[in-house]
Amino acid sequence: MTLSDPSVPTIATLQLAYRRGDADPLEVIERLLERIEHEPGSEAWILRREPQALLAEAEAACRRLRADPTVLERQPLLGIPFAVKDNIDVAGLPTSAACPAFARSTDRDATVVSRLIDAGAILVGKTNLDQFATGLTGTRSPHGAVGNPFDTTRMSGGSSSGSAAATARGWVAFALGTDTAGSGRVPAGACNLVGLKPTPGLISTSGVLPACRSLDCVSVFAHTVADAWTVLGVMAGPDVNDAWQKPVAMLPTAGQTVRVGIPQTPDFADDALAARAWDEALRIVQEQPGVVLESFDLAPFTKVAELLYDGPWVAERRAALGEFFHQHGDTMDPAVRAVIARADSLSAADAFRGQYRLSELRRSCHDVMASFDALLVPTAPTLWSHDEIDADPIGRNSVLGTYTNFVNLLDMAALALPGPFRADGLPAGVTLLGAAGADWRLAELGRRWQGPLHRRLGLGNLPPPGVSEPLPMLPHSQPPVTVAVVGAHLSGQPLNHQLTERGATLLERANTAPTYRLFELPGTEPRKPGLVQVALGGAAITVELWSMPASAYGSFVAGIPAPLGIGTLSLADGRQVQGFLCEALAARTACDITAHGSWPAYLQSLTAATPQ
Repeated sequence: MTLSDPSVPTIATLQLAYRRGDADPLEVIERLLERIEHEPGSEAWILRREPQALLAEAEAACRRLRADPTVLERQPLLGIPFAVKDNIDVAGLPTSAACPAFARSTDRDATVVSRLIDAGAILVGKTNLDQFATGLTGTRSPHGAVGNPFDTTRMSGGSSSGSAAATARGWVAFALGTDTAGSGRVPAGACNLVGLKPTPGLISTSGVLPACRSLDCVSVFAHTVADAWTVLGVMAGPDVNDAWQKPVAMLPTAGQTVRVGIPQTPDFADDALAARAWDEALRIVQEQPGVVLESFDLAPFTKVAELLYDGPWVAERRAALGEFFHQHGDTMDPAVRAVIARADSLSAADAFRGQYRLSELRRSCHDVMASFDALLVPTAPTLWSHDEIDADPIGRNSVLGTYTNFVNLLDMAALALPGPFRADGLPAGVTLLGAAGADWRLAELGRRWQGPLHRRLGLGNLPPPGVSEPLPMLPHSQPPVTVAVVGAHLSGQPLNHQLTERGATLLERANTAPTYRLFELPGTEPRKPGLVQVALGGAAITVELWSMPASAYGSFVAGIPAPLGIGTLSLADGRQVQGFLCEALAARTACDITAHGSWPAYLQSLTAATPQ
């Protein structure tokens, strides 16, 4: 098998190897099974599937690849190994949430698992977690505390500890976690991974054991932003079985100037090494083109965070366990039981008071978010040792949620990114935050920044790939709008970025109906043409058709200066699309360039006419 860094199998690396024939799924699974058997860190797993079943699925994937090399277009995760946190249902396997007395079998996959398997992914097993997804340390499990792959005496982060550790060790290409208070981000920061936490409601949680059902999200651990986005795209889509899922309109990506909010006085729990790593991350981010860093007051967000465990939302954790808490509470981890037991002192009036308080704070927090394209915070203040956590399990855990506990209460999206390593060789992550629907915007920023920020893939030694192509819009999002462009927004022209930064993709080149004339507008910068529909003497003009997300269309139209505007264009084949038109009055003093048939042809004629 020839892979660029076989110790860390990324989705993109495996896909490329499969396409080239440098490796096949059977080789990959055989090697991973051998590594899992002989490498340290077995506490990351609660259970693994039988090797014979994995090898049979890998052989089937090989057959599909041999029979049809284009199968990866339909099954983008074919032959890709993954793991899921053991609070997510897998048909035929028990779901225990790290509490053996609670374990129950299911004959149905969670929706997200079903979609990943349909896309060809191979499930290796179910991973360890802080019991009932209650904790951020990765130590609250009868299966053992999950050691940090970079230093096993340190925390791996929780509650999705096993998923993060298995991915960082390269045993799987990606893994699913869940995130209510930071469980999909803190482990990513601790284990040098990307942790993608979608806007609440974007991804189905059907088949996921609730922690706080109104806040829970399925999260993704991966080595690159593009890999995480690929997985999210496979899982996306409506699910009639999930009453909590909701339509989420994607916000446009940030423009050429990116305003990023950073905490005025970040808290690192007296960890000087974490503070220095944060300063280095800020230096790197500030060097990126167009980035402007401005401080904001974290205080209103901190007040929201206090509601999660000190307010009525802890009662949701109690509700999720039902009678099990009363009947089998003595089988639970003591710290988890103590946290959930707080719910018994809360009343219905407390629940309403909590909602009122959240509404009051939400306005202040949203005002802050509206001032920026994104917020950037440390993923966690520090990385405690297991001994430090044992000395104060609840207090230390609370500190870890400083930058995470408020996010789902405010309906926000988040993307954890690996940052520069600490001086002691431990990972130190940063997290991008945005309002509901900012998932794509954050992923695009992460894609641009991961090269300079992210120094190595997991426990491997290779750096992540550089800037890749823009990430595609999520499938099943709002229907796109087809926009015809004729001048400075064409491919290779100076304003084309206004399309690509909004996630628009080129569909085709086409001709208008023969009822238009094209003019060069005087005094414009950059140079622009104007397309005018006429009753007589028109001609067909070549245009480009771009597909733009509906959520980004309004901001695009709002930025078009007079005398240009958007109207309905008729194409030569009879279709009608939205496209650039010019006020007829402005064309009276403009140069008619219709005879050239297109704006690029006219520009080329000017170049040809210039003496060499």
